[in-house]
Amino acid sequence: MEETMTTLADVSLNQVVQIDEMTLENELKHRLQDLGMIVGSKVALVNHSGENGIVLLHNTRLALSRSLLKQILVKDLTQVQESWVSLDQLHAGEQAVVVSVHGTGAVKRRLMDMGLTKGTPIKVVKLAPLGDPIELRVRGYELSLRKSESEMVVVSKEEGAN
Repeated sequence: MEETMTTLADVSLNQVVQIDEMTLENELKHRLQDLGMIVGSKVALVNHSGENGIVLLHNTRLALSRSLLKQILVKDLTQVQESWVSLDQLHAGEQAVVVSVHGTGAVKRRLMDMGLTKGTPIKVVKLAPLGDPIELRVRGYELSLRKSESEMVVVSKEEGAN
């Protein structure tokens, strides 16, 4: 059975994949490995910006050129159909699990103090008419976040789950 090789440039946005092989020159490969991009890592392509792609890796967003993305071979995690999106992209009634919290200093600490930590299940209860703020159910209580704050929280949403 022959497998087709998929590169990071070929995956759809927000699809979570696992790095299988990196066919890069050594110096560049080592630089990416220092950032945590190693074989076996879960990553998601979250945006296209011109000739660059924005890759979400752990708590880091990396901008990589399309030519680099084509040199990173990935495996689709078909047994776990999940996609990573920012919390502000969920609709009322949808559920997800927190993957990571971005931001720095006091803002990140405040979000985590409110219970938004890795692995925490959340449910969007309702959205204000213009989408700001968003009301969530987290750890048994209701929490309202501004859209700008919810953009900093990356969540994993199972496909087809509501």
